[in-house]
Amino acid sequence: MRNIRWGAAILALTMSGALLSGTGWAHPQDDTATIPQAATNAEAVSDPVSDGFEQVGHSPLHNRGMNAGLAVHDGYAYVGNRTDGQPQHRTPGILVVDVDDPSEPKVVHEIGQPDAALPGETSRELRVWPQQDLLMVLNFGCSSLIHACAGGENVEPRVTFFDISGENAAEPELVSTYRPSRTPHEFYLWVDPARPKDRALLFQSTPTSSTTSPNMIVTDISGARDGTFTEHPWTATFEGGTFPNGEEEDRRLHSMGVSTDGRRAYLAFLGSGFLVLDTSEVAAGRPDPEMKLITPPENRVSWSNPGAHSAVKIPGKDAAFTTDEVYGDSLDALGPHGCPWGWARTIDISDPTTPQLTAEYRVAENEQEYCESEEGSDPANTTFTSYSAHNPTLTPDLAFVSWHSAGAEAIDISDPASPTRAGTFKPEPLESVATEDPALSMGNDKVVMWSYPIIDDGLIYVVDIRNGLYVLRYTGENAKQVAGLDFLEGNSNLGDALRFEPGPPPRR
Repeated sequence: MRNIRWGAAILALTMSGALLSGTGWAHPQDDTATIPQAATNAEAVSDPVSDGFEQVGHSPLHNRGMNAGLAVHDGYAYVGNRTDGQPQHRTPGILVVDVDDPSEPKVVHEIGQPDAALPGETSRELRVWPQQDLLMVLNFGCSSLIHACAGGENVEPRVTFFDISGENAAEPELVSTYRPSRTPHEFYLWVDPARPKDRALLFQSTPTSSTTSPNMIVTDISGARDGTFTEHPWTATFEGGTFPNGEEEDRRLHSMGVSTDGRRAYLAFLGSGFLVLDTSEVAAGRPDPEMKLITPPENRVSWSNPGAHSAVKIPGKDAAFTTDEVYGDSLDALGPHGCPWGWARTIDISDPTTPQLTAEYRVAENEQEYCESEEGSDPANTTFTSYSAHNPTLTPDLAFVSWHSAGAEAIDISDPASPTRAGTFKPEPLESVATEDPALSMGNDKVVMWSYPIIDDGLIYVVDIRNGLYVLRYTGENAKQVAGLDFLEGNSNLGDALRFEPGPPPRR
């Protein structure tokens, strides 16, 4: 059971598998660690919940398990894979799902080798640039320990771009490949509001504790159809601090949100916490742009390892929303994990030079009382399970968060200083899947909500690692705010994001 949360070892594995040489990522303290086998035969138990949500549709995605990132565009959903293309993994490529009738999503195609699903490679992150009809997929090496991959340390990262115009929407056609100079872990798609058909940037986290190697690379993908890409790196030069318990901060950048106008990035460092970065020059397209911290490092908001996993600005408010991500006790050999896992926080950014933590939001499993209960101290429930927050998508008044085994959570954030529960969706899990997640679905609870929720035509699309793609209708407080949305996702500035917070166009 976790008392001091340790993030360096787990993220080194989740991002690189056996760890990619030359990337600058720290090696875990024990490279020989293995997931313990106790509790792997636990009986599957999940209590379905549908409070504030209605299930509109569901695809089990061939019962393959190990589903990952999600993109939705023009009647199709595209779902990546958390594991690799070894023969034992069922349909390990990128699945194309026809969601024209959201009540009956149907898998119609798989993007496979050589464009996806290579051994040792995960298709983790997906996004669509709608004005260009381009699907982009981040592929990188994955872990034998927690992703059931092979040889991930030898895999070079690549971002593949597929044409999804017309008939290609159902069978995407590869048009170009971008090979980043460092391995990204996540990315944010920013489409220039002034030139949405012509210009877009990828903000990519490239985690490292180094003060001389980039923590983030912003890549101009405007020439993606021609295979032209221009990188602009940013390096965090501040040193990580030490927590009161003597533990050193994990000073690697995990993820970032970006303002709709592109002028600000909201940084989520695993242990070093939350800071705001000035990205106005890169948004404006200036030559040799400089990116500078607005938040002095000594004023950053931090709380523990692992700390901030994702950071997204709340639309129309001087506040940010962050999530943690903590695994179960299966990784205790690499440092303490497990109950009470991780949760969400709100941060006042009215003065971005001195952001202030304002509130926390937890589900029941994130309370110490749960950890001390029979269920919360049962290894069959805590070893291969995580009741942790993961990825958020926000309207001005609601946060929709994939919360691993707690399901999909709706949170009322109309007052960021007092977030309250607005709904929970937790489905009945599938009886079996081809590949269980070695670290997240081998225990009692077989629900693992994972992706950034995407709102398309008023419906919410979200991926469960194990159980597939779900289409939901939100029926709770402020439901009309969701029902009227055309498109919204937490990791781009597309669609209604610009309506909620238009902002001035970038200066040039």
